[in-house]
Amino acid sequence: MPAPHVRSWYADTANPSRERPPLKGTVSCDVCVVGAGYTGLITALRLAERGMKVVVLEAERVGWGASGRNGGQIVTGFNKPMSTIAGWIGAADARRLWDMSEEAKTILAGLVARFDIKCDLRWGYLIAALKGGQLHELAEYAEECRDHFDYGSMRVTDRAETRDLVATDSYVGGLFDAGSGQLHPLNYALGLADAAESLGATIHEGSRVVRLDTGEKPWVETADGGRVESRFLVLAGNAYIGRLVPDLGDRIMPVATYIIGTEPLGEERATALIPSGIAVADANFVLNYYRRSPDHRLLFGGGVSYSGLDRPDLKRLLRGSMLKVFPQLRDARIDYCWGGHVAITMNRTPHLGRLGKTAYFAHGYSGQGVAHTAICGTLLAEAIAGQAERFDLFARIPHARFPGGRLLRTPALVLAMTWYRMRDLL
Repeated sequence: MPAPHVRSWYADTANPSRERPPLKGTVSCDVCVVGAGYTGLITALRLAERGMKVVVLEAERVGWGASGRNGGQIVTGFNKPMSTIAGWIGAADARRLWDMSEEAKTILAGLVARFDIKCDLRWGYLIAALKGGQLHELAEYAEECRDHFDYGSMRVTDRAETRDLVATDSYVGGLFDAGSGQLHPLNYALGLADAAESLGATIHEGSRVVRLDTGEKPWVETADGGRVESRFLVLAGNAYIGRLVPDLGDRIMPVATYIIGTEPLGEERATALIPSGIAVADANFVLNYYRRSPDHRLLFGGGVSYSGLDRPDLKRLLRGSMLKVFPQLRDARIDYCWGGHVAITMNRTPHLGRLGKTAYFAHGYSGQGVAHTAICGTLLAEAIAGQAERFDLFARIPHARFPGGRLLRTPALVLAMTWYRMRDLL
């Protein structure tokens, strides 16, 4: 039996969703997709639109991993300066990547509208600066986006305007982005699954892939003896792919992030915290992020763990972080605390590529998967259909293995993140 979704505010407010049966026996198809998160579901949807027979295999439930547990924030651009990306692949191709990252948001909004996905999609986002140096960097970023990429949806906010947007004295200013936003991540995933099936794709839950072949005639086998033989294979397991394909796992690192949800605060009190209802994240490297829920809670995320171990006092630690921003919530009960793994890459940009001529992969969204999966799933479908130019451009981003091998890479990353935490504090 597949594991249920972890208890979270998302799971408790999820739209009705039927259970999909596990794979039985042997089936043949054009494309087999491993993983029913955003990447796999959007790839399946796009391929089904093209008339291909698609089978999606999910070890647990649709949206069980990061796609159903994340902060629900849709963020502009990349988790790396565009000047750095231009240094890797050239200025012209960096501009093309920027344009595709903007297209990702258009695709996401289009899918939500086209398939009437009830996921509370809203726009407006604030990156909040805790110190003057961060505000200066945000202003430079906004200028770069405007002058070099024709993106005019950002504006710098001073302390007073930031205080109007978020009821806290923690910030010296911020960067408001009308083109970023938020949604209910699990409901978005469930809606994508329904959309893919409406176009003819087949999804099997409780179908953990344990063996595969990425040769000219790819196949996969599940733990219960199911088998899919296909013309093409898409690996969309993200943080969980390392168990199945160690060579890919060496280039991503599963990182745990956590969210707490308060009790319902009442409309007046919740609205007073974030009057406009926008999503917020601070500008620290190890950041906190938060937003209001439709039922008037505060959903507050952060508490990243790079060690693979969950802190036993996680709820208390996250509550302490929340109270530094909103001390007025000292009397608020915490009803929810949950976490999950996202996949990061060494250079904090998505990792796309091929394993041979018939097997494709995309993962490592490094905290920006809600938006980037929309374009990456589209590019996977394009490449399989024979239009690989845009996919190949994304695949040109260089990705190194994490240093230290399987035994030492986690301690090395913990040390590096400790340095970044110290830098944030200073």
